[in-house]
Amino acid sequence: MIFKRRDRRPIWQIVFDFVYPRGGWGRAFEYVKHRVRRLPDTPEKISRGIWAGVFTTFTPFYGLHFVVAVLIARLMRGNILASLLGTFFGNPLTYLPIGVASLSTGHFLLGTRPDQELERSLPGKFAAASGDLMHNVEALFTPARMDWHDLSIFYDEVFFPYMVGGVVPGVIMATIAYYLSVPLIRAYQNRRRKVLRAKLDQLKKKAQPTDDLGQT
Repeated sequence: MIFKRRDRRPIWQIVFDFVYPRGGWGRAFEYVKHRVRRLPDTPEKISRGIWAGVFTTFTPFYGLHFVVAVLIARLMRGNILASLLGTFFGNPLTYLPIGVASLSTGHFLLGTRPDQELERSLPGKFAAASGDLMHNVEALFTPARMDWHDLSIFYDEVFFPYMVGGVVPGVIMATIAYYLSVPLIRAYQNRRRKVLRAKLDQLKKKAQPTDDLGQT
């Protein structure tokens, strides 16, 4: 195929590029910021989309963040593309503190006691729940019996506290992002309009002598 990669990346390279993209997260952040600023919409509507995207990163619906962000943005009448770009607030560098904050807040609100070694136990609980899920899917087509033990533990100790606890830090961070982005986007749009207006005036001035000459 013409457009197929000639040099297939090894698995470790794919994982590394996901954790640390080429050019670094600073360059990725600048790209997202540039795209957000150039969105053709009002600052408030764009910022409502950003609110939806940032809030979504504090939910436990991994793999569905784009879908959740779009749904929230539509309910808030925010910019859809801005909501998708806002989900980049959640990345491999921020997922751990987001998860710890959400789970700790959730256990506090529910009155349960969080795991003493949350950071180290969390990946294990994800893995165990995934194993149960795969086993139960296979059990639909084989004589094996379904087992919900690890999935039940995951729901009680991770998913439900995460979903409840993510609301508070999610609303706080999303609201901060909203009030920071509105004036920044408005200032950028105003400056961009002035630049475009100045270029248009220059083009009119360049065309003026030609028009005068044609009239004479």
